Amino acid sequence: MPLRGRSALRRIAERGTAMAVGAAMAVITGVAAAPAVHASPSATGALRWAPCDDPETPGAECATLSVPVDWAHPDGPRLDLAVARRKATDPGARVGSMVFGPGGPGDSGVETVVGRVGRFSPEVRRRFDIVSFDPRGVGGSNPVTCSGDLLAERPSPELKSQADFDTTVAYNKRLRADCRARTGPVFDHLDTAQTVRDLDALRAALGERKLTFHGSSYGTLLGAQYAETYPRRVRAMVLESVMDHSVPTARDFLRAEAATAEDSFREFVKWCDGAADCALHGRDVRAVWQGLLARAGRGELEDPAKQGTSLSSSDLVNKIAFRKFYKAEYAGLATAIAGMEASKPLPASPTSTAPLPGAASLFCSDWYLPVRGYQEYASLVAMMNTTAPDLPYLLPLHMAAACLGTPTANPQHHLDARGAPPILLSNALHDPATGYPWAVSVARQLGRSGVLLTYEGHGHGSVTSGPCMEDAVDSYLTDLTAPPRGTSCPAAVPF
Repeated sequence: MPLRGRSALRRIAERGTAMAVGAAMAVITGVAAAPAVHASPSATGALRWAPCDDPETPGAECATLSVPVDWAHPDGPRLDLAVARRKATDPGARVGSMVFGPGGPGDSGVETVVGRVGRFSPEVRRRFDIVSFDPRGVGGSNPVTCSGDLLAERPSPELKSQADFDTTVAYNKRLRADCRARTGPVFDHLDTAQTVRDLDALRAALGERKLTFHGSSYGTLLGAQYAETYPRRVRAMVLESVMDHSVPTARDFLRAEAATAEDSFREFVKWCDGAADCALHGRDVRAVWQGLLARAGRGELEDPAKQGTSLSSSDLVNKIAFRKFYKAEYAGLATAIAGMEASKPLPASPTSTAPLPGAASLFCSDWYLPVRGYQEYASLVAMMNTTAPDLPYLLPLHMAAACLGTPTANPQHHLDARGAPPILLSNALHDPATGYPWAVSVARQLGRSGVLLTYEGHGHGSVTSGPCMEDAVDSYLTDLTAPPRGTSCPAAVPF
């Protein structure tokens, strides 16, 4: 949904009066406008750091930050955000704090800082306090809580009729009511526009005049909307594996996701054809894979992680192949496929798709993907199967099904971040989840502020993929020296 003039998100953030989601929608559609009034963060208390309760990975400190449940009503109910940091390893060379925006949606930034700080380069760890948080609705920040029994009843996204479609819409309504009752008032305020305000409150609590930020995957949506809302409060911003929140329709979104996933499958097949150490080298990889899909569809394929349990075709695609594509673990995927092919068939039995976690609630609050009925849904499935014939029922389709009939607080729009400094976008050419065309699109929307750094390799995530990428990102974050436009780095990580 394109926006006219100044960003609606910026209007929402800067208005001094309370404004409900319905009024925000009026601004977006051009029905109403409001004068801009600068608003400061409404966070309670300083961050009181203490060692995190994790003896296996010492050195991290944890705190909580109190923020409004609804930033349109800053004097209303509040929630505590879980925050973690690791101090710069060279205090004398410290630049400041760098806040990490986790992906997912649903990933824990606290867990990243506490247990996976190695995902940041040594130079970034040396020069910055690495700080992150659990976004509202996640982990230690008032997590979305739903009935396990109800989640287990989630209908399959493989809808076969209008009756199935209606059943899914009704189920989604029941699930929303259950999750809202168990989670509390924050359930209706999980969208990224609210998290942008949380992020600015964290910046202020850290004592940073301007924000240094690194967002990955879904965290790039948070970063981009922060730059849109507070363009002059950005010091430096890295958006890694970029989501394009301007994609207007369910068809466009699903087509893009299917195309980038299928690209990774083609790259896997190409690698296997040329690699003597591939467990399927010299064979028709696609034919072997299609055979596994057929066995999984009949309930005859054993889950390698759960002996005696059948693996659904959807889980074969999303839990086996897609996860391996994330880190370009092509050799491991080939070995897994060969092992499953050689396994003894199970007696045919019905299979079910694993239920989605509460992350669907976060996703649906940010993406307006309406589908008017079964016929339209079936056409979307057919389009995805044509676009990605090797990967039926990809996870994005599950998310679209989970959002049927669900209201959206923060729908898609084109970015307007005029006034922001250079923002560095980092994306692999062969990313299975956030395709390279999305990064190109977001860089164009950022205009003069967008600088795209291309990794000519594979996988989801790229900032530490070899010295070329690492040096370019480190120089930008520490010295504010962006690489020349059009810079690309060769593939550096072997499969």
